Amino acid sequence: MSTVRFVGLDVHAETIAIALAEPGGEVRSVGVIPNRPESVRKMVRKFGPAGGLRVCYEAGPTGYALYWQLTALGVHCDVVAPTLVPVKAGDRVKTDRRDALKLARSYRAGDLTPVWVPDAAHEALRDLVRAREVAKRDQLRARQRLGKFLLRHGRQRPTTLKTAWTRGHVEWIKTAVHFEQPAQEIVLADYVHQVEQVAARIARLDAAIAEAARTAPPRMRAVIAALQALRGVAEVAAVTIVAEVGELSRFQRAPQLMGSSGLVPSEYTTGARRRTGSITKTGNAHVRRVVVEAAWAYRWRPAVRYELRKRHAGLSPGVTDIAWKAQHRLHRRFQRMLARGKNQPQIVTAVARELLGFIWAIGVMVETETRKTDRAA
Repeated sequence: MSTVRFVGLDVHAETIAIALAEPGGEVRSVGVIPNRPESVRKMVRKFGPAGGLRVCYEAGPTGYALYWQLTALGVHCDVVAPTLVPVKAGDRVKTDRRDALKLARSYRAGDLTPVWVPDAAHEALRDLVRAREVAKRDQLRARQRLGKFLLRHGRQRPTTLKTAWTRGHVEWIKTAVHFEQPAQEIVLADYVHQVEQVAARIARLDAAIAEAARTAPPRMRAVIAALQALRGVAEVAAVTIVAEVGELSRFQRAPQLMGSSGLVPSEYTTGARRRTGSITKTGNAHVRRVVVEAAWAYRWRPAVRYELRKRHAGLSPGVTDIAWKAQHRLHRRFQRMLARGKNQPQIVTAVARELLGFIWAIGVMVETETRKTDRAA
């Protein structure tokens, strides 16, 4: 008879609700402890030995600090996907105690799906690219505030400035736009300052991401460089994919990576009836965003121009061959769907899903090559 005890934890910032599933079948609530390292150590000693425990908790805002603490104590821990935890139909009562009991019971039954836990290098890179993403959202809001303020007062940029928010556009706002009322001048100066401040912030983060990519572990650095062989995947996008996904070879097939990004269509099938819907979006939203942005590049016919040629320098022929094949295949896909009357957001989503297959192929190739090099050394 197995002696493994399964522990479900409902983790919050200040408290942890605990439930224990005994090998004999009993599942009971143990209580609530403070979310503090010393309290967690006492819990492990109480339920021990550590080697006979299996602990799980849901991924959430508390991050992976608890995972690393339990692992350091010799306890097997899984961080599980909250959206994939089984839920009883009609259950309308939710408490911390019930959540912990459900986790312990489902964990023992094998019904939970663990998520990938990043190591220290991946988590640091992930924090950096997410900080840049926050800064980009702040930039959008700052520009919208300034743009709407100018529009409300009839200040429109000259026709000679064809593109908004270029250096010339911002300079025009600073030098040519004025108001008679001092209060409005103060508002204008404040909005312009916000736009310039967030632009400088993004530039600092871009430089930090470039430096982090150069100083990353060798295998991670090799994958980041190789992914940039793909059209539309520049340095920030490549770093984001590696930081969010981790090792691409942990997916046995490309469709698994597509599913983890939430870019696969939803499906409802019953009997002879099969119906597909919009994409599931039950995956990593950060990966989904950068891949969809990259997919827009494939509306243009295949070409390797100056910037892309620079990124190809020093890469293996196998990687550049995959990238060239991706250009041809994805461009054809884009044009065929456009000819069938599909709208462009649908087309870009389909192309992004297929682009993930090429990302997976390049990542697996490079990671396999680096492993062989490491063993040979």
